[in-house]
Amino acid sequence: MRSHSPRFCFLTTLFTAAACSLSAEATTIGLNANQMSIATGQPSLVLMSSGSTHVPVWSLSGGTVGQSVAGVVTGLPSDCVAVKVEIVVTTTDETTSAEFQDVYRVHLSQMVDGASFTERYALGKTVRTALPAAPFHSRTIVLESFYEVVPDAPLTVRIQREPGDPGDTFTKPTGLAAVKVTPLKTLPKPHVVQDVPGYNSWPMLQAIGGKLVCVYGRGKGHTIASDDRALYARTSTDGGITWTAETVVADAKDYGEVAVGKGLDSTGAMLLWVRRIGKGEWHHDLYRSTDGITFTLIATPTLAVRPMQITDVFSVPKVGLMALWFGGDYSDKPTQSWGTVTSSDDGKTWTQTPVESGLLKPDWPTEPAAVYLGDGRILAIARTETGPAQFQIVSTDYGATWKRTQTNISDVTASTPSLVLDSKTGLLSNYYYERGRGILRRRVVDPSRVFDHPLSWPGSEAVATGSKVTYDAGNANATVIGDTHFVSFYSGKAPDTSVVVSEIAAPAAKR
Repeated sequence: MRSHSPRFCFLTTLFTAAACSLSAEATTIGLNANQMSIATGQPSLVLMSSGSTHVPVWSLSGGTVGQSVAGVVTGLPSDCVAVKVEIVVTTTDETTSAEFQDVYRVHLSQMVDGASFTERYALGKTVRTALPAAPFHSRTIVLESFYEVVPDAPLTVRIQREPGDPGDTFTKPTGLAAVKVTPLKTLPKPHVVQDVPGYNSWPMLQAIGGKLVCVYGRGKGHTIASDDRALYARTSTDGGITWTAETVVADAKDYGEVAVGKGLDSTGAMLLWVRRIGKGEWHHDLYRSTDGITFTLIATPTLAVRPMQITDVFSVPKVGLMALWFGGDYSDKPTQSWGTVTSSDDGKTWTQTPVESGLLKPDWPTEPAAVYLGDGRILAIARTETGPAQFQIVSTDYGATWKRTQTNISDVTASTPSLVLDSKTGLLSNYYYERGRGILRRRVVDPSRVFDHPLSWPGSEAVATGSKVTYDAGNANATVIGDTHFVSFYSGKAPDTSVVVSEIAAPAAKR
C-alpha cells in the first residue's frame, strides 16, 4: 500500500483521525495501527505514504480469509454502560470504485475479574459498505453501535475483514488505519403501555393529532391463532407517560386477533388492519377510529392471494391509500409472495396486486414499511427471514412497478422495520429491534442518498434496550408528533411480556 505519487491529494481527514486525535468526540478512545497486533492469519503492518506524509495501516487482503488484528482498550469512564465501535479504512488501489464493496466485522470481549473472557464475547454482524471513488479517501464504518460493558474492565477489540463473504467484491487490499471506541451512557427508559400478566405483544402505534393510540394483543404465549388472544387499545395525551384504561378492539369467539398494520385515512382518522384466524378461516379486517377508544369495522376484503399480513397504510397521490402485504408459509419451497393493496375510497374497498410470486425464503421481503417521498417515488424497507440484511424496495411510478434489492443494514434478527419521514428536514428514520441483543436501533438518512444506492445506509444508533429473549421482544412500530418520534415494541420473557413506547427526538437537519 506504499505510494509516493504527488498527484494524489491525500485526505486530511484520514490523517487527522488516524494519526492525531482519532476522534471528533472528546470522549472517544482511539487505537492506531501501531497499537494493534495480529490476531489471526497474516495481515501486514505497512506504511501508507504520499509525499512526505506517512501513516501506518494494517493491510487486509481482499482474497485471503481469516485475517484479523486486535487491540486492548482501557480507561473507560465509570458511567459508561456500552460502547460504539468504528473503524477508519482506506485503500491506495487505483481500481477503487463505488461499484465495489468490502465487508468487516468486529469481535468484542472483556476481561472481567473472576470470569472467563468468553462470557462477555460478542460476534458482530458483518457490515458491508461501498468503496470510495478514488484512492486515499477514508471511510469511517460503524461496526457496533451498542456493546454493553463493565466500565473498569479491559476491552479487547478484534477487527476482521471478510473477503469470503459474497458481499465483499473488492479483491484488492484495504488499509485499517484506526479503531474508534466511544463510551455510551444509559439510554432513556421506555414508557410502559401495558404490563399486566400475559403475553402483551405486537403493538401498533399511531398518532391522532396530539394523541398516541397503542393497539396490542394479549394471549397466553407467542401464538397468533389461539382463542385466548384478543386485541386491546390505550391512549395517551402526555407523550406516553400515562395511559387511559384498556379498551377492547376485537375479541371474537374462537378466533385469535393480531394487529398487523396502521395508518390514517384522508380525514385523519386511524385505520387498523387486524388479522383474524380461527375455525379454519383467515381474514384481514380493517377498523377505523377517530378517538383511539372506539373502533368500527369498515372492511373485510376478499383477496385472491391470502396475505400473512397487510402492513401500515400510507397515502399515495393519484392512487389513494396503499399498504404492502406479504404471503407465504415460511418454508424452503418457492411459495412466498408480496405485493400491494390500494383503496380509492378511504378503505371501504381494496384492490390487490401481486408484485413478486414464487419466491424462495431468502428472497422474500416480509413485514415491510413504506413512505411516499414525492414525484411518484416510494421507498420501503422489509424484514429478512434468513439474512444477511434488510431489503429495500423502491418505486418511481406511484407503486405500479417496483425494484427490490438488499441493503447494508445487517444488525438485524427477524427485525421488523418502521419508517418515519420528517416533513421539516426530509430525513428518513428506520427503526428496528435487533432480537437476541435486545437493542432498538435507528438509522437516519437523506432518502435521496439511498434510493438508488441501498448499500449506502449510514450506521445505526441504539435508542432503547429491552429483553434479550429472541422472540419475546421486538416488532418496532413508529409514529410522530411534532418533533418527537414514538416507537412501540414489546419486551419480556414468556409467558409474561410488556408493551412499551420509547420517546425519541427527531433527528436534526444537519444530518
